[in-house]
Amino acid sequence: MPLQRPFRFGVNMFVPGSRREWSAKCRRAEELGFDVVGVADHLEFSAPFPAMVLAAEATERVRLSTFVLNTPFYNPVLLARDVASTDQFIDGRMELGLGAGYVKAEFDAAGIPFPSGGRRVAQLEQTVTTLRALFADKEYQPRPAQPSGPPLLIAGWGDRLLRVAATHADIIAFPGGWASTTGEALHLSGVAQMEERLAYVRGLLGDRADAVELNILLQQVIPPAEASAMPDRFAPLSPDAPHSPEELPSVLIGTPTEMAQQIKERSERYGFTYFTVMEYNMEHFAPVIAALR
Repeated sequence: MPLQRPFRFGVNMFVPGSRREWSAKCRRAEELGFDVVGVADHLEFSAPFPAMVLAAEATERVRLSTFVLNTPFYNPVLLARDVASTDQFIDGRMELGLGAGYVKAEFDAAGIPFPSGGRRVAQLEQTVTTLRALFADKEYQPRPAQPSGPPLLIAGWGDRLLRVAATHADIIAFPGGWASTTGEALHLSGVAQMEERLAYVRGLLGDRADAVELNILLQQVIPPAEASAMPDRFAPLSPDAPHSPEELPSVLIGTPTEMAQQIKERSERYGFTYFTVMEYNMEHFAPVIAALR
Protein backbone atom coordinates (compact mmCIF):
# COMPACT_ATOMS: atom_id res chain seq x y z
CA MET A 1 0.00 0.00 0.00
CA PRO A 2 1.44 3.42 -0.94
CA LEU A 3 2.29 5.82 1.84
CA GLN A 4 -0.31 8.53 2.38
CA ARG A 5 0.75 12.06 1.59
CA PRO A 6 1.03 14.46 4.51
CA PHE A 7 -1.93 16.76 4.92
CA ARG A 8 -1.80 20.22 3.36
CA PHE A 9 -4.15 23.04 4.22
CA GLY A 10 -5.00 26.03 2.05
CA VAL A 11 -7.08 29.17 2.40
CA ASN A 12 -8.71 30.79 -0.60
CA MET A 13 -8.48 34.59 -0.30
CA PHE A 14 -10.88 36.76 -2.23
CA VAL A 15 -11.79 39.89 -0.24
CA PRO A 16 -9.94 42.85 -1.82
CA GLY A 17 -8.30 45.47 0.34
CA SER A 18 -5.34 47.76 0.70
CA ARG A 19 -1.72 46.62 0.47
CA ARG A 20 -1.50 46.65 4.26
CA GLU A 21 -4.72 44.67 4.70
CA TRP A 22 -3.76 42.07 2.11
CA SER A 23 -0.29 41.59 3.57
CA ALA A 24 -1.69 41.25 7.09
CA LYS A 25 -4.19 38.59 5.99
CA CYS A 26 -1.50 36.54 4.29
CA ARG A 27 0.81 36.77 7.29
CA ARG A 28 -2.07 35.72 9.51
CA ALA A 29 -2.73 32.66 7.34
CA GLU A 30 0.90 31.64 7.68
CA GLU A 31 0.83 32.19 11.45
CA LEU A 32 -2.26 29.98 11.70
CA GLY A 33 -0.44 27.08 10.06
CA PHE A 34 -1.83 27.13 6.54
CA ASP A 35 0.45 25.70 3.86
CA VAL A 36 -1.05 27.46 0.83
CA VAL A 37 -2.59 30.88 0.26
CA GLY A 38 -4.86 30.73 -2.77
CA VAL A 39 -6.01 33.72 -4.78
CA ALA A 40 -9.38 33.55 -6.51
CA ASP A 41 -9.94 34.91 -10.03
CA HIS A 42 -13.18 36.85 -10.34
CA LEU A 43 -13.60 40.33 -11.77
CA GLU A 44 -14.63 41.90 -8.47
CA PHE A 45 -11.53 40.52 -6.70
CA SER A 46 -7.90 41.60 -6.79
CA ALA A 47 -5.86 40.48 -9.81
CA PRO A 48 -4.19 37.16 -8.94
CA PHE A 49 -0.59 37.67 -10.05
CA PRO A 50 0.23 40.97 -8.29
CA ALA A 51 -1.65 39.68 -5.24
CA MET A 52 0.61 36.62 -5.16
CA VAL A 53 3.77 38.71 -5.40
CA LEU A 54 2.62 40.90 -2.52
CA ALA A 55 1.67 37.80 -0.51
CA ALA A 56 5.17 36.41 -1.02
CA GLU A 57 6.72 39.63 0.28
CA ALA A 58 4.58 39.38 3.41
CA THR A 59 5.29 35.70 4.15
CA GLU A 60 8.19 33.26 4.32
CA ARG A 61 6.85 29.72 4.10
CA VAL A 62 3.44 29.37 2.46
CA ARG A 63 3.06 28.45 -1.17
CA LEU A 64 0.96 30.77 -3.34
CA SER A 65 -1.68 29.45 -5.71
CA THR A 66 -4.12 30.76 -8.26
CA PHE A 67 -7.25 29.06 -6.97
CA VAL A 68 -8.36 29.03 -9.73
CA LEU A 69 -7.88 31.06 -12.90
CA ASN A 70 -10.75 31.49 -15.33
CA THR A 71 -8.57 30.02 -18.05
CA PRO A 72 -10.58 31.23 -21.09
CA PHE A 73 -9.82 34.81 -19.99
CA TYR A 74 -6.14 34.35 -20.86
CA ASN A 75 -4.06 34.12 -24.01
CA PRO A 76 -1.89 31.03 -23.34
CA VAL A 77 1.41 32.62 -24.41
CA LEU A 78 0.81 35.76 -22.35
CA LEU A 79 -0.30 33.61 -19.44
CA ALA A 80 2.97 31.67 -19.65
CA ARG A 81 4.86 34.95 -19.28
CA ASP A 82 2.82 35.94 -16.23
CA VAL A 83 3.24 32.50 -14.64
CA ALA A 84 6.99 32.32 -15.26
CA SER A 85 7.60 35.87 -14.07
CA THR A 86 5.51 35.40 -10.94
CA ASP A 87 7.21 32.11 -10.11
CA GLN A 88 10.57 33.87 -10.38
CA PHE A 89 9.49 36.82 -8.26
CA ILE A 90 8.15 34.59 -5.46
CA ASP A 91 11.17 32.25 -5.42
CA GLY A 92 9.45 29.16 -6.79
CA ARG A 93 6.60 29.11 -4.28
CA MET A 94 3.88 29.18 -6.94
CA GLU A 95 1.21 26.61 -7.72
CA LEU A 96 -0.89 27.20 -10.84
CA GLY A 97 -4.58 26.43 -10.43
CA LEU A 98 -6.76 26.41 -13.54
CA GLY A 99 -10.51 26.14 -14.05
CA ALA A 100 -12.74 26.38 -17.10
CA GLY A 101 -14.77 29.36 -15.85
CA TYR A 102 -18.49 29.13 -15.25
CA VAL A 103 -20.02 32.57 -14.54
CA LYS A 104 -21.39 33.89 -17.82
CA ALA A 105 -21.84 37.43 -16.48
CA GLU A 106 -18.08 37.73 -15.94
CA PHE A 107 -17.36 36.80 -19.54
CA ASP A 108 -19.98 39.31 -20.69
CA ALA A 109 -18.48 42.06 -18.52
CA ALA A 110 -15.00 41.35 -19.89
CA GLY A 111 -16.24 41.32 -23.49
CA ILE A 112 -15.14 37.70 -23.91
CA PRO A 113 -17.43 35.19 -25.64
CA PHE A 114 -18.90 32.56 -23.32
CA PRO A 115 -18.54 29.32 -25.28
CA SER A 116 -20.01 25.93 -24.47
CA GLY A 117 -18.66 23.91 -21.59
CA GLY A 118 -16.89 21.60 -23.99
CA ARG A 119 -15.22 24.49 -25.75
CA ARG A 120 -14.07 26.03 -22.44
CA VAL A 121 -12.55 22.71 -21.43
CA ALA A 122 -10.80 22.49 -24.80
CA GLN A 123 -9.40 25.99 -24.25
CA LEU A 124 -8.09 24.93 -20.86
CA GLU A 125 -6.38 21.87 -22.31
CA GLN A 126 -4.81 23.94 -25.09
CA THR A 127 -3.53 26.36 -22.47
CA VAL A 128 -1.98 23.52 -20.46
CA THR A 129 -0.35 22.09 -23.59
CA THR A 130 1.09 25.50 -24.50
CA LEU A 131 2.44 26.15 -21.00
CA ARG A 132 4.06 22.74 -20.78
CA ALA A 133 5.70 23.13 -24.18
CA LEU A 134 7.04 26.60 -23.44
CA PHE A 135 8.42 25.68 -20.03
CA ALA A 136 10.07 22.56 -21.50
CA ASP A 137 11.88 24.71 -24.09
CA LYS A 138 15.32 25.52 -22.66
CA GLU A 139 15.44 28.67 -24.77
CA TYR A 140 12.15 30.04 -23.43
CA GLN A 141 12.32 33.30 -21.49
CA PRO A 142 11.37 34.31 -18.85
CA ARG A 143 12.21 31.08 -17.03
CA PRO A 144 10.01 29.95 -14.14
CA ALA A 145 11.96 29.33 -10.93
CA GLN A 146 10.66 25.75 -10.85
CA PRO A 147 12.34 24.00 -13.79
CA SER A 148 9.20 22.53 -15.37
CA GLY A 149 6.97 25.35 -14.18
CA PRO A 150 4.75 25.45 -11.10
CA PRO A 151 2.79 22.35 -10.06
CA LEU A 152 -0.48 22.30 -11.99
CA LEU A 153 -3.84 22.10 -10.22
CA ILE A 154 -6.97 21.62 -12.31
CA ALA A 155 -10.34 22.07 -10.62
CA GLY A 156 -13.56 20.57 -11.90
CA TRP A 157 -16.50 18.25 -11.55
CA GLY A 158 -17.76 17.22 -14.99
CA ASP A 159 -16.50 14.33 -17.10
CA ARG A 160 -14.69 16.38 -19.74
CA LEU A 161 -12.80 18.56 -17.31
CA LEU A 162 -11.84 15.62 -15.11
CA ARG A 163 -10.50 13.79 -18.17
CA VAL A 164 -8.20 16.74 -18.85
CA ALA A 165 -7.20 16.87 -15.19
CA ALA A 166 -6.43 13.15 -15.10
CA THR A 167 -4.17 13.55 -18.12
CA HIS A 168 -2.27 16.69 -17.12
CA ALA A 169 -2.70 17.75 -13.49
CA ASP A 170 -0.36 17.31 -10.55
CA ILE A 171 -3.27 18.18 -8.26
CA ILE A 172 -6.97 17.58 -8.96
CA ALA A 173 -9.31 19.85 -7.01
CA PHE A 174 -12.95 19.06 -6.34
CA PRO A 175 -15.18 22.04 -5.48
CA GLY A 176 -17.46 19.95 -3.28
CA GLY A 177 -20.38 20.66 -5.58
CA TRP A 178 -21.32 22.47 -8.73
CA ALA A 179 -22.79 25.86 -9.61
CA SER A 180 -25.03 27.24 -12.32
CA THR A 181 -23.66 29.55 -15.00
CA THR A 182 -25.25 32.46 -13.14
CA GLY A 183 -22.81 31.78 -10.29
CA GLU A 184 -25.66 32.03 -7.81
CA ALA A 185 -26.88 28.49 -7.10
CA LEU A 186 -24.38 26.18 -5.44
CA HIS A 187 -25.38 22.52 -5.16
CA LEU A 188 -23.33 20.60 -2.62
CA SER A 189 -22.26 17.08 -3.43
CA GLY A 190 -23.54 14.21 -1.33
CA VAL A 191 -21.54 11.14 -0.38
CA ALA A 192 -22.59 8.96 -3.31
CA GLN A 193 -21.94 11.73 -5.84
CA MET A 194 -18.47 12.38 -4.47
CA GLU A 195 -17.61 8.69 -4.43
CA GLU A 196 -18.75 8.35 -8.04
CA ARG A 197 -16.64 11.31 -9.18
CA LEU A 198 -13.55 9.98 -7.41
CA ALA A 199 -14.04 6.49 -8.83
CA TYR A 200 -14.32 8.05 -12.29
CA VAL A 201 -11.09 10.00 -11.83
CA ARG A 202 -9.18 7.04 -10.44
CA GLY A 203 -10.25 4.97 -13.41
CA LEU A 204 -8.81 7.64 -15.70
CA LEU A 205 -5.61 8.10 -13.71
CA GLY A 206 -4.55 4.47 -13.83
CA ASP A 207 -0.85 4.22 -12.96
CA ARG A 208 -0.76 7.98 -12.20
CA ALA A 209 -3.14 7.68 -9.24
CA ASP A 210 -0.45 7.66 -6.56
CA ALA A 211 1.37 10.61 -8.12
CA VAL A 212 -1.62 12.98 -8.15
CA GLU A 213 -2.69 14.93 -5.07
CA LEU A 214 -6.43 15.26 -4.39
CA ASN A 215 -7.86 18.51 -3.05
CA ILE A 216 -11.32 19.44 -1.83
CA LEU A 217 -12.67 22.94 -1.28
CA LEU A 218 -14.50 22.91 2.04
CA GLN A 219 -17.52 25.12 1.52
CA GLN A 220 -18.37 25.56 5.20
CA VAL A 221 -16.62 25.16 8.56
CA ILE A 222 -19.32 25.33 11.23
CA PRO A 223 -18.57 25.69 14.97
CA PRO A 224 -20.96 24.08 17.49
CA ALA A 225 -22.79 27.32 18.27
CA GLU A 226 -24.04 27.52 14.68
CA ALA A 227 -24.74 23.82 14.14
CA SER A 228 -28.42 23.80 15.18
CA ALA A 229 -29.43 25.85 12.13
CA MET A 230 -27.59 23.64 9.66
CA PRO A 231 -30.35 21.26 8.44
CA ASP A 232 -32.58 24.08 7.23
CA ARG A 233 -29.62 26.00 5.85
CA PHE A 234 -28.25 23.13 3.79
CA ALA A 235 -31.46 21.49 2.55
CA PRO A 236 -31.77 23.84 -0.49
CA LEU A 237 -28.07 23.35 -1.32
CA SER A 238 -28.14 19.57 -1.36
CA PRO A 239 -31.77 18.53 -1.91
CA ASP A 240 -30.89 15.10 -3.31
CA ALA A 241 -28.45 14.10 -0.58
CA PRO A 242 -30.10 11.78 1.98
CA HIS A 243 -27.49 12.70 4.58
CA SER A 244 -27.18 15.03 7.53
CA PRO A 245 -25.04 18.13 6.91
CA GLU A 246 -22.23 16.50 8.90
CA GLU A 247 -21.87 13.91 6.14
CA LEU A 248 -21.62 16.35 3.24
CA PRO A 249 -18.03 15.94 1.99
CA SER A 250 -17.42 19.69 1.71
CA VAL A 251 -18.80 20.65 5.13
CA LEU A 252 -17.19 20.39 8.58
CA ILE A 253 -19.31 20.78 11.72
CA GLY A 254 -18.30 20.59 15.37
CA THR A 255 -15.46 21.31 17.73
CA PRO A 256 -11.89 21.46 16.41
CA THR A 257 -11.32 17.92 17.68
CA GLU A 258 -14.46 16.68 15.93
CA MET A 259 -13.52 18.47 12.71
CA ALA A 260 -10.03 16.99 12.84
CA GLN A 261 -11.58 13.54 13.05
CA GLN A 262 -13.83 14.38 10.08
CA ILE A 263 -10.74 15.38 8.09
CA LYS A 264 -9.10 12.05 8.88
CA GLU A 265 -12.24 10.12 7.96
CA ARG A 266 -12.64 11.95 4.65
CA SER A 267 -9.02 11.41 3.82
CA GLU A 268 -9.42 7.68 4.43
CA ARG A 269 -12.75 7.45 2.62
CA TYR A 270 -12.11 9.68 -0.38
CA GLY A 271 -8.33 10.02 -0.58
CA PHE A 272 -8.16 13.79 -0.02
CA THR A 273 -4.96 15.04 1.60
CA TYR A 274 -5.16 18.72 0.59
CA PHE A 275 -8.01 20.69 2.13
CA THR A 276 -8.85 24.30 1.27
CA VAL A 277 -11.20 26.60 3.17
CA MET A 278 -12.73 29.92 2.23
CA GLU A 279 -11.26 33.10 3.67
CA TYR A 280 -14.27 33.60 5.95
CA ASN A 281 -13.55 30.21 7.58
CA MET A 282 -9.83 30.80 8.09
CA GLU A 283 -9.96 31.51 11.83
CA HIS A 284 -12.50 28.74 12.53
CA PHE A 285 -10.28 26.20 10.78
CA ALA A 286 -6.97 27.12 12.42
CA PRO A 287 -7.53 24.99 15.57
CA VAL A 288 -8.30 22.03 13.29
CA ILE A 289 -4.89 22.40 11.66
CA ALA A 290 -3.27 22.54 15.09
CA ALA A 291 -5.08 19.35 16.14
CA LEU A 292 -3.79 17.49 13.08
CA ARG A 293 -0.16 18.58 13.35
